[in-house]
Amino acid sequence: MRKATLKRKTKETDIELTINLDGVGNYSINTSIPFLDHIISLMSKHGLFDIEIKARGDTEIDDHHTVEDVGIVLGKAVKQALGDMKGITRYGQASVPMDEAIANVSIDISGRPYLVYKVEFPKKSKLRDFDPDLIEDFMQAFAANSSLTLHINSPYGRNTHHIIEAIFKALGRALKQAVTIDPRVKGVPSTKKVL
Repeated sequence: MRKATLKRKTKETDIELTINLDGVGNYSINTSIPFLDHIISLMSKHGLFDIEIKARGDTEIDDHHTVEDVGIVLGKAVKQALGDMKGITRYGQASVPMDEAIANVSIDISGRPYLVYKVEFPKKSKLRDFDPDLIEDFMQAFAANSSLTLHINSPYGRNTHHIIEAIFKALGRALKQAVTIDPRVKGVPSTKKVL
């Protein structure tokens, strides 16, 4: 079972996270930011990852530190759970519609962290108290700490909530595909013999 548990404590945040890449989509997420809980739950459910997160941060100042640090810890946990990466599919891609919005996510578990983020929200309004611009910060932290190449595109959508939901559902599905073990793959899926 490919599983990892990590803790990260700073002056700004205190996070404990467990992920099982070979799960069934069970989740227990409490970051103290309800919208962040919601979208990570979508990633878990649609990626079939079991995820538990307990996080507290200085949200009285802003949500930024907590959102970014959860991205950091989730990325590190995915990397640790992948282990030697032998036999993985490596690439994953998903296109997910959410009513009028759509998101396309492509992943390469390459060992070369890189984020391409082509998402424009229709308004600069917040979702209750959540700033949609924090999604890019989350994804940058996640890609950098999981050492994967991550392309996220949302070419259209009217509703900011729908765009973000589509992104996290597509992230779950693309990551599920990329981490899947293919019995035909011998060793690491690279001509370099290393990722």
